[in-house]
Amino acid sequence: MTHGMRTDRRPPYLDGDRDWRDTATRYALLPLRVFLGVTFIYAGVDKLTDSAFIQDSGAGSIGETMRAVRDSSAIPALVDLALKSPTGFGYAMAFGELAVGIGTLLGLLTRLAALGGALISLSLWLTVSWASDPYYYGNDLPYLMAWLPLVLAGAPVLSLDAAWRSRRRHRGAALR
Repeated sequence: MTHGMRTDRRPPYLDGDRDWRDTATRYALLPLRVFLGVTFIYAGVDKLTDSAFIQDSGAGSIGETMRAVRDSSAIPALVDLALKSPTGFGYAMAFGELAVGIGTLLGLLTRLAALGGALISLSLWLTVSWASDPYYYGNDLPYLMAWLPLVLAGAPVLSLDAAWRSRRRHRGAALR
């Protein structure tokens, strides 16, 4: 019969009693958040400042890219939807990437921003990167997987979400 006695040597930490592993665990998602946030901001700005990208046709345009991947994509209907208005789709993609990147970097509605990033990555994987052979040559699937921890955990530290959560907690305690 086992008794309810703890045998580990480390006591559970309270706010002031953390070791380096606890701190590392707490900040583990921060490098991922910074990387994805900066990358998506850069991708959005890059699209908006590239005069060739936001065009219906021509070398380097969103329209030309969509037509090139249409037959090799997993969901050609998704590409057809984008081809109805390539310029509008290009702007939506660029502003979506900017919103996701800013939200992720600032930790503002982080889970929602990460879900947006995951959906962008999923749509790119199913269209643009689908024909990559072997599959790991396409970069959109790893981006999709990188977004998932942020969808699940959000931004628990160094974020506007954490500041708001702390503020609500303090207000709630003051009202009691």
